[in-house]
Amino acid sequence: MSFFEGGLGKLAASVLTKDNPAYVQYYVTARCNLACEQCNVIYANADQEEASTDDARKIAENLAKIGTSVCLLTGGEPFVRNDIIDIAGAMIDNGVHPRLQTNGIATKKQLEDMAKIGAQDISISLDSLVPDMQDSINGGFNNSWRRAIDTIANVNATFPTKSFASFGCVLAPKNLDHIPAVIKFATQIGWWVSLVPAHTTAKHEPRSFSSYDTSLRFMPELFPKVWGVLQECKKLRDEGYNLYDSDEYLDDIYRFITGQPIQWRRRNNGRCDSPNLYFAIQPNGDMAVCCDYRMPRSIPVYADNFPEAYRDVQTRSEAKAITGRCTGCMYGSFPEISISSRFFAPMLHRSKIFLGGELERNLNPLTSDQMADLAMDIARNHGLKVA
Repeated sequence: MSFFEGGLGKLAASVLTKDNPAYVQYYVTARCNLACEQCNVIYANADQEEASTDDARKIAENLAKIGTSVCLLTGGEPFVRNDIIDIAGAMIDNGVHPRLQTNGIATKKQLEDMAKIGAQDISISLDSLVPDMQDSINGGFNNSWRRAIDTIANVNATFPTKSFASFGCVLAPKNLDHIPAVIKFATQIGWWVSLVPAHTTAKHEPRSFSSYDTSLRFMPELFPKVWGVLQECKKLRDEGYNLYDSDEYLDDIYRFITGQPIQWRRRNNGRCDSPNLYFAIQPNGDMAVCCDYRMPRSIPVYADNFPEAYRDVQTRSEAKAITGRCTGCMYGSFPEISISSRFFAPMLHRSKIFLGGELERNLNPLTSDQMADLAMDIARNHGLKVA
């Protein structure tokens, strides 16, 4: 039985009690083959060794003990780890649903092996249908867009047809016009899109996942255009295109970009729900509040006493001190889980996606060349310049 058929009871318990993590992000490595403009994690976690395969298995066991529903296996680039199949398998063996993330480096053999162990949930970074634009965003790595397209085709060829596949799409000034085209492309091949605005920070206020690159900031003259694109995204979603994000979240993207206070935390006294509904795991296996902030002391998730440490008053107090002073983020997963658990309309939308048949839009088994041609056609129809 798949997670979508049988694992939602545990997820519902997390939403109702708000004391079991619905979602954990495990940064299995800081290593990456790219240097994307909006990503700082290869520097933020470069000081850490990676937890061993055995430690990762223990992490899976402990996540199950505390009632975790979904664990995102991310990085860096998680598929650079030779044991990534074993790590995903450990999650499945313990009843924790693994969500896989890649920038397109995953090989067809790795994807086939993932499908064999029962993986059916994957995210790939895609910010544009224009190869030169994506290669630039990825740090100037030529052919990285085409490699991602190859991987997308391999996912559709190897994963179960009703898998949940999505694009993590970062909004930045240079690709703002490209977002609706990505949503249309995703829908035609059976994928979904989740948007994340680029995050920047000042060097005197470092955040692990936020960039120092000021070119990623939206200037006021772009604010009306941002508003228009987000309204177009809502319209596409309401017309049946595969955009995952709620109105609450999309409205907060606009607030975030324009420097206004975000609102998705307002029903929790201005704090996010870490560590009650979600938290992160660093490459060395330590618990973290999120991708941006570490805990003030080492709390290994692979330790025998982690279930007790997770619920300990000191752990909750330390995390609350961090979330209380954080101004908030729009990284997607954490905000949307809080929104889905605290606001009725987004909760209903999620139920329709996973229980109402919307996942029956099967993955479209196109070849890589066919996908590339489709992407080019959609890009041109949106007036984007394709070489």
